[in-house]
Amino acid sequence: MKIIVLAKTRQKKSELKKENEVYCAFLKSNPKNNEANDELIKLMEKFFNKKVVKITGSKSRKKIIELMD
Repeated sequence: MKIIVLAKTRQKKSELKKENEVYCAFLKSNPKNNEANDELIKLMEKFFNKKVVKITGSKSRKKIIELMD
């Protein structure tokens, strides 16, 4: 299952919210050195209780994530 995620970095707290068909991830980390991407994957795994693989958008705010069964 593929999910579109919009990542917003440097936020006060980390959380994941669904807006229509798109998820918004609010991340505490900076986008440098893949810190925000690593935090996003951990947050998604905790939210869905499934293995998460990042597909596209490692340098973009819009990411496509795939959930593994």
